[in-house]
Amino acid sequence: MNKSFFTIKNILTVLLLLFIGIQFIDVQKNISQDQSANAIGNHYNVPPKVKSILKTSCYDCHSNNTIYPFYSKLQPVKWWLADHVNSGKRHLNFDEFNSYTREKKLEKLDEIVETVKEGEMPLASYTVIHQDAKLSASDRAEIEKWVNETKKGIK
Repeated sequence: MNKSFFTIKNILTVLLLLFIGIQFIDVQKNISQDQSANAIGNHYNVPPKVKSILKTSCYDCHSNNTIYPFYSKLQPVKWWLADHVNSGKRHLNFDEFNSYTREKKLEKLDEIVETVKEGEMPLASYTVIHQDAKLSASDRAEIEKWVNETKKGIK
């Protein structure tokens, strides 16, 4: 009988060891101890209903504080989540909103309405697990109304 290293048992053992090994590779978590002076709520009126919608549906990826679920402790999920959060913050960070130029603020507010109306945000991959993050028609209308009011105050 030909003894090959590439047996199912050996392959599974190597994969298990790799899986265990990557658990020790950590990523920087998106958790800030301080509220940013540039947070949108510090400079613009964010009604309680809108604030609640944003915290539930947007802030995990678009702020300086992510609430990490239980499954975020496992690799490769940890890498995947870190990538999503970093990408989200690059596109829009509500905690750094006031550091944006006037033009960028207006552009980001328009993008909020567009992505929410089109159902692009929050991501389907997020709402599968976070059912409460799904936006209703009234949530989308509240966000659009708030954005339009906020845009009037941007100088």
